[in-house]
Amino acid sequence: MPLDISAAKYKHSHAGRHWYFCSQHCLDKFAAEPERYAKASGKPALLPGATPAAIYTCPMHPEIRQAGPGNCPKCGMALEPVAPIADDQPNPELLDMARRFWVGLALTVPVLGLAMAEHLPGLHVALPNPKFSGWIQFVLSVPVVLWAAWPFFVRGWNSLMSRNLNMYTLIALGIGVAFAYSAVALLAPGLFPPAFRDSHGEVGLYFEAAAVIAVLVLLGEVLQLRARQSTSGAIRALLKVAPRTAIRIRPDGSDEGVPLDQVQRGDRLRVRPGEKVPVDGVILEGRSSVDESLVTGEPMPVEKHPGEKVTGGTINGTGSFVMRAERVGAETLLAQIVHMVAEAQRTRAPIQNLADQVSSYFVPAVVGIALVAFVVWSIYGPPPAMSFALVSAVSVLIIACPCALGLATPMSIMVGTGRGAQGGVLIRNAEALERMEKIDTLVVDKTGTLTEGKPRLASILAADGVAESRVLQIAAGLERGSEHPLAAAILQGAQERRAEPVSVSDFVSVTGKGVAGTVGGRQVALGNLRFAESIASVPQTLMDESDALRRSGETVVFLVEGSHAVGILGVADPIKA
Repeated sequence: MPLDISAAKYKHSHAGRHWYFCSQHCLDKFAAEPERYAKASGKPALLPGATPAAIYTCPMHPEIRQAGPGNCPKCGMALEPVAPIADDQPNPELLDMARRFWVGLALTVPVLGLAMAEHLPGLHVALPNPKFSGWIQFVLSVPVVLWAAWPFFVRGWNSLMSRNLNMYTLIALGIGVAFAYSAVALLAPGLFPPAFRDSHGEVGLYFEAAAVIAVLVLLGEVLQLRARQSTSGAIRALLKVAPRTAIRIRPDGSDEGVPLDQVQRGDRLRVRPGEKVPVDGVILEGRSSVDESLVTGEPMPVEKHPGEKVTGGTINGTGSFVMRAERVGAETLLAQIVHMVAEAQRTRAPIQNLADQVSSYFVPAVVGIALVAFVVWSIYGPPPAMSFALVSAVSVLIIACPCALGLATPMSIMVGTGRGAQGGVLIRNAEALERMEKIDTLVVDKTGTLTEGKPRLASILAADGVAESRVLQIAAGLERGSEHPLAAAILQGAQERRAEPVSVSDFVSVTGKGVAGTVGGRQVALGNLRFAESIASVPQTLMDESDALRRSGETVVFLVEGSHAVGILGVADPIKA
């Protein structure tokens, strides 16, 4: 029977879908024979807010939106999904255009060779007669114009129907006129008056012009699509930060692995050491250190305890904890960051409005100028005047095509925001990117954005009469049993300096302060200043040195041996090279 899932008390997962029930009895019956009831239920209805098809938009005109793929009525470009996807599959439009380009290039080279060889002394003797050469050019040009360049004709026609003249209008006119004129000249040359004929009475053919124009525009399309694909790689990299699955805890306490899109608000999830936090939520049980550099830019992992919030995509440290999911799907912080980057790539800079306004007048003006050129050449040009007039008109259409005017600004925005995202810089919109040109001072409030994000042992200072190697050996010995974020940096530093950690017994970890143990019958400890002062005397010289290290951005820990502090260690996040 129909059921409002928002009021359902019971839920069960089967075959990658959620099933909702009004009572435990119904759930038990379904769980006993899931295939029977799943088959009887038929195709599931769409959830509230779901859409039957993905929404697509134009990368150059974000105001254009429709359900399903297609072409932009304004610029003719292929639409792309509004919601980014982490699919690594190549862009089908890029594959299609690349295939059209390579096939067109292979057929255009002999066409161009036959046409140009006629004008080179000595070569025309080795060529077939002009009539046969024209037929060869025609046969080779047909697939180039009518297949490889077909998308340009479709986009040009759509621009006329929608009254949004663009560069494809001019490209379609230029290629179409040159090819149609040449085809008629080859198939029915008697239709042309003397004004179209040369001194030998022949009508000129321009198959090579149509084919070369088509191939060059296809090359531009391929280069543009490759730039767009490499830019969208930044978004795909962000999407891959989140894990694909999560460990959900059933009501009976057992664990089950589920796809991330099946995690619901309120689910209890288990996060194991080294795993990524699946969604945004709150820790219920356990404690750990979490690397939040993805969000904050800070390299040092943050200690997390029950009641504290964690963010999806961040990396759990050595501990394990149970969390409650609070924000899932598009609600998570990571999803919002991805959405912001995708939207920023499609925002319009103020200068783009000017470019579009110019383009709206420019394309009709070009068509008008091409007509004027045709008329002037046909009246005042040398014989064959009409042929020269046609070539001049086509030249105006193609050379004046506003490709750069229409694509330069949007592509700059797309590439700029994508490269920024790859470098960890999120650009809010195109206007902000344009205004960056006027900035002369940059203030950075998060040092982690400029650093490697991996703490390293930077300084070792020993008290009078104590060797630095001894300080490092004891510190490394203590940190071997520690889960603190600084432990890995100190152990790595000891390995790089070939300092063998000493053997430590009676190890104990004091939360929020440090670690302690026994070495050779003497008590040793490593921790913050408060911890060191509680068990030993700290020389003023070490305190002064620690203040200096903190001012330079290092995190300082004190080493105590017996009743005295014998050294300090500074851990820092190095500046990126």
